[in-house]
Amino acid sequence: METINEILRAGGRRCALLGDPGAACALIQPVDGRELAAMEAEAAQLRLLTRTPFLLAAFDAGEWNDALSPWPAPAVFRGRDFGGGAAQTLEHLLGAVMPAVAERCSSPGRRWLLGGYSLAGLFALWATTRTDAFAGAAAVSPSVWFPGWLDYAREHPPRSPRVYLSLGDREERTRNPVMARVGDAIRAQHALLCGGTESVLEWNPGSHFVEPQARTAKGFAWLLNRET
Repeated sequence: METINEILRAGGRRCALLGDPGAACALIQPVDGRELAAMEAEAAQLRLLTRTPFLLAAFDAGEWNDALSPWPAPAVFRGRDFGGGAAQTLEHLLGAVMPAVAERCSSPGRRWLLGGYSLAGLFALWATTRTDAFAGAAAVSPSVWFPGWLDYAREHPPRSPRVYLSLGDREERTRNPVMARVGDAIRAQHALLCGGTESVLEWNPGSHFVEPQARTAKGFAWLLNRET
């Protein structure tokens, strides 16, 4: 089977392409630009978890707190406030990244699966409420503690038929009072999905920073294995 491993430019930003260029399923993942070189490990893990051919497209999301937050919010720990730039990132994804991937690696009837880790996981959830372009979403250790998120989610169900959720079993054991709500928030998020979306909530051992690539691969594998 032919495979690909290269970097292309999509709307002026880098996008790593790995996997089978003719695969019927393309996995789209916003990442920090520094993580692009590490996507080979995630792709390798995916190959261990599924026999379904895939094309993984990981694109540089830009400034993390700005690009992936659905609306502005104050910082909850040291660092920048959240800029609320998710709409612009989704526009870039739909208008630049996906067309560039399709031009480089065409496949009739391709299905697009969106996934991400941490704030990118929240972006994946939010994006499914704004477009029906994605056949599924993997929200891995998503930032569902984000101010106002659950109120939004109650009023905006996903347009994707499948959603994977996961969290580390120690993530809610933090001294940060906002982020400590993540356990209750992920349970509430899963309950909202159970009304009409095929979904699962998987608990991984460890805190938020344990094996993010392996956890993301598990989420994408869950989606891929339901595409066959």
